[in-house]
Amino acid sequence: MKKVNIGGVPEHFNLAWYLTLKNGDYKKEGINLRWHDYAGGTGAMCKALRNKDIDIAVILTEGIIKDIIAGNPSKIVQTFVQTPLNWGIHVAHNSPYKTIEDLKGTKAAISRYGSGSHLMAYIHAENNRWNLEKDLDFEIIKNLDGAVEGLTTGKADYFLWEKFTTKPLVDDGIFRRIGNCPSPWPCFVIAVREDFIDSNQEDLETILEIINNTTSEFKEIPSIDKTISNRYEQQLEDVQEWLSITEWSQSLIDKQTIMNVQKQLHALNIIPEIVDYNTLTCEL
Repeated sequence: MKKVNIGGVPEHFNLAWYLTLKNGDYKKEGINLRWHDYAGGTGAMCKALRNKDIDIAVILTEGIIKDIIAGNPSKIVQTFVQTPLNWGIHVAHNSPYKTIEDLKGTKAAISRYGSGSHLMAYIHAENNRWNLEKDLDFEIIKNLDGAVEGLTTGKADYFLWEKFTTKPLVDDGIFRRIGNCPSPWPCFVIAVREDFIDSNQEDLETILEIINNTTSEFKEIPSIDKTISNRYEQQLEDVQEWLSITEWSQSLIDKQTIMNVQKQLHALNIIPEIVDYNTLTCEL
């Protein structure tokens, strides 16, 4: 049986993977797909792809584009979630900051450099016409638990993270959300190491076919809202709102979107150059 390692964030976006694994769908096709949770997010997965700890990553679009340009030998083979990610802007519950403008010049908590929380802090600053040199400062906190500690102790002042994932922390009075910053592109893509694509294309196509069959009918799964609510400890009405605004994809990210992401990252000096579509993607 072919062993394949895949990584993703331990969040509700990836429940379809859990369901197909639990059902033994990959083993029926002779593939031992092993899921690895990366609470550290995109930066941690980029490192794992480079180190060959994983073959496949379900990863933030902007993060993997940046890392491929920086030398990660991987390619985007498909969009996974078509809709943007809605990043909540959070402060500690007892923080003196009340508005977005209050955050100008303060310290953003980020999971690591090159992560989604890092890149989106730039997008957020640009949206608010801040000076990217003077008004941005960072504190590395590794993951959501680190963000709780960092904001509560005052090591950092604000934190961008997917708003439905952090909603329980807001409900519990640990964070306050003072704004939102949607990503201006589809949020998650599936990226695969080039050497794995070259030597395992048939297995990869089988894996994508299985997950795509599930995501295309994901919202029709009986009581899926209750399943998500229980598994991820979220309020049922929050899950229902999230399901209503989230769309999965079963196709490769298009050229225009790739160029749009690169233009924005380049304008913010996050990437040094804009590269060709085929440098970043691979059509199977």
